[in-house]
Amino acid sequence: MNELVVRTIAGVAMILITLGVAWVGGMPFALLVAAAATAVYWEWSRIVTGWSVGWKIGGFFYCLIPALALLLIREQSGIGLALLIWVFIVTWATDIGGYAFGKTMGRTKLAPAISPNKTWEGLLGGMLAAGLLGGLWAWSQGLASLLYWLGPPMAVAAQAGDLFESAMKRRAGVKDSGTLLPGHGGVFDRLDGLLVVATLTGVAVYMGWL
Repeated sequence: MNELVVRTIAGVAMILITLGVAWVGGMPFALLVAAAATAVYWEWSRIVTGWSVGWKIGGFFYCLIPALALLLIREQSGIGLALLIWVFIVTWATDIGGYAFGKTMGRTKLAPAISPNKTWEGLLGGMLAAGLLGGLWAWSQGLASLLYWLGPPMAVAAQAGDLFESAMKRRAGVKDSGTLLPGHGGVFDRLDGLLVVATLTGVAVYMGWL
C-alpha cells in the first residue's frame, strides 16, 4: 500500500480514537494519556542510550508534566472537553498547515542543521492554520478570549518541540523515535508538539488565565 495512504489512514484513526476517548473522559482518557506518556518515555530512553543519566531523568519529567497537564485540562468543569479539543486543534493545525505551506511554498530553511525539510514558510502556514482554526473553535465554544489569538504562539511552541526532538534524533543518529505507528514512526514523533502545547495550556489553566 502507498506510504501516503497508510500514513493518512493511520492518522485519521488516531484522531478518531483520541477524540472518542477524550469525549468519554475519566479513567479511559487517563489510561490513554498514561499509555502515550509511557510510550514516549520508552522511545526517549532508547534515543538517549549511552547519554548522561540527566537525560533519563529529564525525559521522565518531559513526559510526566504534559500528561498531568492534559488530565488537568480535561477535568475543568464545563469547559474541559472543549479546551482539550482546542489543544488538539492547535497542534494538528500546526502540523497540517506547516506541511501544506512547506510543500507548496517552502523556500527558506528554518533550521537546516537540525531538520532540513522545515521552512519558515511552513512555520508561518502552521501559525496561520493554528490561529484561524483555534480561534474559531474557542469562539464557537465560548472559551476564554485569550484563546482567540493564542494559536500562533502555540504553533511556534509546537514547532520548537518538534525541532527539539529532531535535534535529539540527529545526535543519536536515528530517523524516527520508533516504529509503533504505521507511516508515522514513533509515538514521540507524533506527540512532540503536543507535549509542549499541553504543558503551556496546563500552566495557563493552573494560573487561572483560562
